[in-house]
Amino acid sequence: METIRNWLLPALLAVGQAAWFLPGNTLREGELPSPAAFVVIVAAVVVETVALGWRRRTPVAALGWTLGASLVVQSLSTDGSADVGPLFALYSVAVRCPTRVTVLALAATTACDWGLSTVRIGLRPSLVSELAIAAVVYVTCAGLGAARRQWLAGRLTAARLLAGAEESRQRAGDIERHRLARELHDVSAHHLTSVVVTVDAARRLGGSRPELAVEALAFAERTGGETLTAIRRLVAVMRTTEQADTADTARDPDGASHANLVSVTGVMGTNGVQEGMCGAGSAGGAGRPELRPGPRPMTRPIEELVAGFGRLGRPIATRMPDDLAGPAGEAVFGIVREALTNALRYAPGAAVRIDVRREEGALDLAVDNDPPRASAQPAGAGLGSGRGVAGMRERAAAVGGELTAGPGPGGGWRVRATLPDSTGPRRPVVRSRRRDFLREQRLTDGALAFTATVAPLLVALVAAEEWTDRGGWALSSIGVLSVLLALHALPLLWRRRAPWAALAGVMATAWLWPVVRVFTELPSRFAQFLVGGGCAELLVVYAVAAYGRGAGRTWPAAVAPAFGLAGAVTATAAADGSVADGSSLGGIWAWALAVLVALAMGLVICLFLAPVWVAGVAVRGRRLRVLAREDSELADSVRQAEAAAEDERRRLAVSLQDAVLRRTAGVVELARQGRLDEVAAEARSALAAMRELLHSLGDAEASRQRLAPQPTAAELDALCHQLRSAGREVTLRGIPEAVAGLPVPVALSAYRVVEAALGAGDRGPARVTLRRRRNTLHITVAGVRLAVAGPVAERLRVQATSAEGRITLDTAGTVRVSLPAGPSPAPVQEVPPSPYA
Repeated sequence: METIRNWLLPALLAVGQAAWFLPGNTLREGELPSPAAFVVIVAAVVVETVALGWRRRTPVAALGWTLGASLVVQSLSTDGSADVGPLFALYSVAVRCPTRVTVLALAATTACDWGLSTVRIGLRPSLVSELAIAAVVYVTCAGLGAARRQWLAGRLTAARLLAGAEESRQRAGDIERHRLARELHDVSAHHLTSVVVTVDAARRLGGSRPELAVEALAFAERTGGETLTAIRRLVAVMRTTEQADTADTARDPDGASHANLVSVTGVMGTNGVQEGMCGAGSAGGAGRPELRPGPRPMTRPIEELVAGFGRLGRPIATRMPDDLAGPAGEAVFGIVREALTNALRYAPGAAVRIDVRREEGALDLAVDNDPPRASAQPAGAGLGSGRGVAGMRERAAAVGGELTAGPGPGGGWRVRATLPDSTGPRRPVVRSRRRDFLREQRLTDGALAFTATVAPLLVALVAAEEWTDRGGWALSSIGVLSVLLALHALPLLWRRRAPWAALAGVMATAWLWPVVRVFTELPSRFAQFLVGGGCAELLVVYAVAAYGRGAGRTWPAAVAPAFGLAGAVTATAAADGSVADGSSLGGIWAWALAVLVALAMGLVICLFLAPVWVAGVAVRGRRLRVLAREDSELADSVRQAEAAAEDERRRLAVSLQDAVLRRTAGVVELARQGRLDEVAAEARSALAAMRELLHSLGDAEASRQRLAPQPTAAELDALCHQLRSAGREVTLRGIPEAVAGLPVPVALSAYRVVEAALGAGDRGPARVTLRRRRNTLHITVAGVRLAVAGPVAERLRVQATSAEGRITLDTAGTVRVSLPAGPSPAPVQEVPPSPYA
């Protein structure tokens, strides 16, 4: 189908040109070209046909070859035949290239046509009309192509958003599981661990310091209670997220997709002081950047965190800036908390040094702890969940930083992180430039205004060629006529952003015609061409119907311009004396006749404007339906992503309720009863349950990532059958002929390309075609609009590049990949064979 689209039009044009030059053609004037010239013309037509066949892939090169071939054909033909090939090539450039390239292509095409017309016609009056015709045709063609490009750009932007949403939907469950595991790790590792360490220390030193038992019980009760509150709130939030998201969606649809990204547990210091907790109510505004508060200061919470660890009996030296804030500051808090907890577990009593510095727009964080004391036993050993270092790396990566952890120079342990600084010296904020589609439509609007000006002027120029009494007055009259038509078409430049204002401007400038006719000596033979200015009315009525607010309220646009134009034309004719010419009517009867003429003319003009208004309303409805479909698909993808995340939250809430919450409540109750030994055992039991739950989350994720037999291109039939079973229409062609004998890496890459393209999230029909030509495997996947933009497109480019292939992404939803399919090269023998073998 794609091949037919590319080559059908060039083939029809070639057939038309061949028929034009055939002997016996009664439409052609002039003699046939000589045999040598005929051969050159045929060769030029072939070149032009091939170039137009490539107009979608290489539009600029296609235009260049088409222009050259067209110049050859028109130069050798004796009848002045026209060639429309450059029009289609110029349209393709306008559709697929930026505005700057389109303007240059338009100038080059117009210049070539003007140069050829000047050579063929010479410096005669008819040359002006010939040049004007060429300018109108080429400018209109470029304007239509630019309008098409903007429409496709909007659809590509929507496809990119939907592709990103589909990518998030497919990963929503894993992302939510990963986030919840990190939050649970924060609760378990930093609160229950501190309870175990404190109680064990009190038990060991109870003989020499009996007061430690009372302090340990109070600490266990306080910290366990706050941990219990945090877990209960986490469970409650996870169970009520669906209702909260529904309410937030009703209040702010744009923010609904961000609600599941908000942390529900906040951060808590290990000394039991709650640093902050974000409930469900704060998630509602997460999607509204304009209501988002400023960066949260983090220096003081970090200092309180360090003080809490210091009260557990270890020296901690700290140096950090006073204005840590924002995501980087929160990452520093989480990394420091995890590093101090690990030091508490595995190096009790060892000194810790925390150093945070700013260097060249980055935060350099280092947490060093000395080796554990010889007499100290690591009471917290075995309490970890195995996610400590991985969690710190994730926190650093979440803000664009890096983290390393390993043995320190003195036998201890060092954690080093480099994070982007978001609170350093203020720099000028460079905002990303938002696309202004109205601004990008300048070429289209300018082309239409130019056409509305030159088209009626062109009729006047053609008519003036037949006048025998031309003189200096004719040139001045053409100048006045040009100014009037240009002013009348000027409001079209605002037809999209302010259609009603453009309509008012067009109607107002039409009344300049009778005023100019009264105060100037514009001949009546030129005044009659002002009626051609009605082209502006046609365009502005369409604009109001297509872009005006409220389609049902735009019907006056089809009536008011008709009678306004009729009145202006009638007034111009009255000023010229044409209304009552040859009539004996005078006074009020002449005015009555003028009114009747204006009404009759207005009704006739309404017959022309009404279909234009209907067409504008129809195009408006189609555009709104497309936009509504895209919004519906995006909202559906977001809802599915939220549903996947909600399933993970609900599953985790049940596990927390059954496995962890009961044991944590037991820690608090035992601490109140003063049973120190049982507090330690129950806290360890709660930690073990939490660790088992975290491992189950990790196992669920790892089970989907286990190695499986790598599928190759031969399994594409099974993949398409699976998609058809799910309800999607997928057509596969070229199997098994194209994949027989393929090298294994090529077959694997082919399968991955097709799998990624079909798995982008499209639900409509798709077609997969594989062809093998000259040791190259050509893969074409059509009907995958979401695969040509967004994350899937990037993956496809990486896959094609890694396989040393080429990839082309068509905005219409077609992916083309070419992979080298020749025999695999023999391995290079690194060691030369022994001469003694």
